[in-house]
Amino acid sequence: MTDTPQAPSPTSYDAMTRDIAEVPAVEVIVTVAVNLMSAAAVKLGLTEDGDAHKDLDEARKLVHALAGLLDASTTEISSFHAAPLRDGLKSLQLAFREASLVPDEPGQGPGEKYTGPVYG
Repeated sequence: MTDTPQAPSPTSYDAMTRDIAEVPAVEVIVTVAVNLMSAAAVKLGLTEDGDAHKDLDEARKLVHALAGLLDASTTEISSFHAAPLRDGLKSLQLAFREASLVPDEPGQGPGEKYTGPVYG
C-alpha cells in the first residue's frame, strides 16, 4: 500500500471539461475575482489569524491582479456583478494603504494603475 495519490482516469478529465464548458464566462470571471479578493484579504491580515499570514508583497500582487481583471472585464460583466467587486477592491486597496508602514503615493498603490488613486 502506498501513500501516492492515484492519477485521475481519462474519463474524469472528460467530465471536468464538460462541467467547465457549462459554466458561463461571467461566472468564471466572478469566481476568479472572489478568489483573488479572499487571498488578498488573508495576505493583508484581515482574517481571524491576522498577522499569522500577513504578507504585503503578496497582497500587493493579488490586489493588482484583481484590479486588472476587473478593468479588463468591465464590459463583459454586468453592473450587478461588477459593483460589489469594485467595492471589495476599493476596500482591499484602503486596507493595504492602512497596513503599509510607508504608504504609496496616491495613484501608485496596488491596482491604482487601473482604478486611479484611492483615498480613505
